Amino acid sequence: MQLTIVGGGGFRTPLVFQQLVADARRLIDRVVLVDSSPDRLAVVAAVLDGVAEGRWAPEVRTTTDLHAGLRGADFVFAAIRPGGLDGRVHDENIPLRHDVLGQETVGLGGILYALRSLPAMRAVGEAVADVAPSAWLINFTNPAGMVTESLQEVLPGRVIGICDSPAALVRRACRALRVAEPDVEIDYVGLNHLGWLRALRVGGADLLPGLIAGDAITGFEEGQLFGASLIRALGTIPNEYLHYFYYAADVVESLRATTSRASFLREQQSAFYREAAEAATAGAPYAAWRRVVDERNRTYMAVAREAAGAAERAEEDVEGGGYEQIALAVMRAIAHDTGERLILDVPNRRSGAAVLDALDIDAVIEIPCTVGKDGATPATVAPLSDHEAGLIRQVKAVERWTITAALDGSRDALHAAIATHPLNGSYPRAVRIVDEWLTHFPDVAARLS
Repeated sequence: MQLTIVGGGGFRTPLVFQQLVADARRLIDRVVLVDSSPDRLAVVAAVLDGVAEGRWAPEVRTTTDLHAGLRGADFVFAAIRPGGLDGRVHDENIPLRHDVLGQETVGLGGILYALRSLPAMRAVGEAVADVAPSAWLINFTNPAGMVTESLQEVLPGRVIGICDSPAALVRRACRALRVAEPDVEIDYVGLNHLGWLRALRVGGADLLPGLIAGDAITGFEEGQLFGASLIRALGTIPNEYLHYFYYAADVVESLRATTSRASFLREQQSAFYREAAEAATAGAPYAAWRRVVDERNRTYMAVAREAAGAAERAEEDVEGGGYEQIALAVMRAIAHDTGERLILDVPNRRSGAAVLDALDIDAVIEIPCTVGKDGATPATVAPLSDHEAGLIRQVKAVERWTITAALDGSRDALHAAIATHPLNGSYPRAVRIVDEWLTHFPDVAARLS
């Protein structure tokens, strides 16, 4: 089977390839990397050579031609970054200059980035529909929930969004409870990067209340990020990205004394691509990549942990598998009709009815799903609390305005999205942020009216 990776020259492509090489069933035997940068493709191909050295590995091809790369694809994995990390720096730093968090998924930076990523991913989706209409598109392009929702009309029923954050939360909770993940039934619900673990059952008994009430809650990342008292008040364990909502002012204050994640990654990855391109010895690009990916993992959400006074990341979280494992699990479940349970981004629909009453059936939500040959079917979950429903509905309204702004060119929708975002709350500030940001992206400005 063929996997086409759109954005194949990206820094995280080797993570996906490592999973394919380690897959005992050898589901994918050909990988096609598609990227607009031939230089980055060459660097990543050299890293993949290091991954494959001495082992079975899928055949690797590279191309800058999207349509050519999609021909023959059974699965398409999309992880693109229109505007590069230079763009992300503007997305995150400009709102911060106006005293608002600019984080590129849940913050205002996610709205700004969507103005580039949604049109670019719409073009990818249309190319898949044209060249490989039977392929499944697995999306990891941010903001993942919005991108996945915007592609449903292009590839109805054949787009699944993935994220490693909910799976990591479940893994840490199971580790704290000393139970095996395959033995648990979970209730998790929300939007991408905005969800809550609400039950964790073994043999029908919910173990989550005991975990929340006990001392073990502060022994892993979410307990340290949010604090036991907030978690106990909620009665749930929030996704780590909700720290940006519950501790928004604290994170903004911490960022004033350091560099943004965007600025850090830009410097780190630019140095990597330069070093890897100049490496003269076999295996050097792979060794360089390993060093950089370890640093990237260790510094993940560092500012949030600093704002909460949390400890360094646990070693098992630094080394644990992430979205690449979920991507392979989705492909395997579809190809072999396994009925695997995974938390995914899918439409709020089962048998023609809404799974979550607070949203319409076309809204993409993040929820446990059963995955088989026909795709992902969302599970039944408990009703939303007032807090969950309120925040989900407000953020979904922001997402819908953002989609309208990105795909229809509505400046009014863009202003509405930023003004009503829970982290902002000021229409004049929304206009100021947009005006400053657009000076760096005249192509986007030309699309807005």
